Amino acid sequence: MADRKLATIQKIVDIKPILNADTIEVAKIKNWNVVTKKGEYLVGDLCIYCEIDSFLPIKDEFEFLRKSSYKKLPDGSEGFRLRTVKLRGQVSQGLVLPTSILDSSDSLEIGKDVTDCLGIKKYAPPIPANLAGKVKGQYPSFIPKTGGDRIQNLVEDYDQIKEQDFYVTEKLEGCSVTYYYRDGKFGVCSRNLDLLEDENNILWQIARKSKVEEKIKPLDQNIAIQGELIGPGIQGNIYKLNEHQFKVFSIYSIDEARYFNFNELNSILYKTELDRSLKPIETVPLLEGIYQL
Repeated sequence: MADRKLATIQKIVDIKPILNADTIEVAKIKNWNVVTKKGEYLVGDLCIYCEIDSFLPIKDEFEFLRKSSYKKLPDGSEGFRLRTVKLRGQVSQGLVLPTSILDSSDSLEIGKDVTDCLGIKKYAPPIPANLAGKVKGQYPSFIPKTGGDRIQNLVEDYDQIKEQDFYVTEKLEGCSVTYYYRDGKFGVCSRNLDLLEDENNILWQIARKSKVEEKIKPLDQNIAIQGELIGPGIQGNIYKLNEHQFKVFSIYSIDEARYFNFNELNSILYKTELDRSLKPIETVPLLEGIYQL
C-alpha cells in the first residue's frame, strides 16, 4: 500500500493557453500546473491527478508515456516515472488522466485516493550499496520521517497556515539522513531504516568524520538532526563535489515531539560551534528567513 496519495480524484480549476502552442494547454489542479492536450478537459471537470514521483505500471492506458517516461529498475521492475518537465516553455508537474480508466462502479469524490487501484507506486532511485547499510531495525517511531506535504496540495489549509511563520530552504538533490541522540545513545537512519554502525556506509562515515555525536551529546537533549547528504555517487552529484557533505534542514525535539523553530534551530547549531576543534554543522541554503504566505 502506498504511503502517500500519489493519484487522487481532483477538479480542474483553470485552463490557460500556452504561448505559440497550438495543440497543448495548461490545466490547474489545486496549485499544480499540468500540460494537457488542447480541448481534452474543461474547467470543472473531474480527473485523476498523478503527482510527480509517481511510478506508473506497464498498462495499455499508460503506454503513451513510454517514449518520455519509461524506466527499468535494477530489480527488473518496469514502469513510467513522472517528473517535472518543460513543454514549449511551460513547466508541467504531474499527469492528468480521465476518470474513465477507473471501474465504472468507483465513486468519484474529490480527494479520493486511487493510487493503489491503479497500481501506482512512489519512484525511489536505486540506493548505492555504500548508502544502503546494515539494518539495525525499522525507522524509529519516536522521530518523524523526513519529507513533508507539497505546498501545492495544501490549498484547503491556506487559511489556517497563512499567518504562521516559516522559513524557506533549498531542496537539495541528495539522500536524506537522520542523526539522533536519545537517552545517551547515538543513531543513524536512512529514509526508512535505523542502521547499524558500518565503516563502509557513507551515512555512518560522515557521522564519524564530522563528529556529529560529539557535537550534539553536550547539548544534553534528546534530539534528531535531519538533513541531506550530497556528493559523489548521489543523485548524479549535480553539485560536482569531490567529497560528501551533510546539510541540516530541521532539528526535532524527541521529548517534546515537535520540530524546533527557526530561531531555536540556529541556537542549537550555534551551541555545536562552541568547541572550536569541531567543524560546524552546516545547513541547507536558506532562501527566505522568517516568512508568511
